[in-house]
Amino acid sequence: MKLNNVDFDTYFKNYPTNDGYFGKYGGAYIPDELKEAMVEIRDAYQTICKSSKFISELRRIRKEFQGRPTPVSHLDRLSQSLGNGVQLYVKREDLNHTGAHKINNALGQALLVKRMGKTRVIAETGAGQHGVATATVCALMNMQCIVY
Repeated sequence: MKLNNVDFDTYFKNYPTNDGYFGKYGGAYIPDELKEAMVEIRDAYQTICKSSKFISELRRIRKEFQGRPTPVSHLDRLSQSLGNGVQLYVKREDLNHTGAHKINNALGQALLVKRMGKTRVIAETGAGQHGVATATVCALMNMQCIVY
């Protein structure tokens, strides 16, 4: 499959590199204490992202629990007020379970962690919504959650 000149049949075979780069972009500073854990997560992800069972389970959870796909809504009155044939639409991410897009990432992360045989998830949040989404998903999957 090609999208924007990216051949996704070969993309994941080439990227990210062992150093975490996507072409000239990417990489990360990781404290020495976390490097081993990050390698474990990377290796697990490289295996699981190609698993049709994982992808099917993630799609099922997104549909039945998260509320995906969220609808696209036409903004009729705003479109009319702008005139000139303008038609505005919004993707209703606020209708996701927990009220934001953060649950998209949290579902995949928690499912990966569960497949790795782990029993808890640790999350850091600056704004709070990521912590809410992570805690919600952990409750769904009967996992311990610690939010900093």
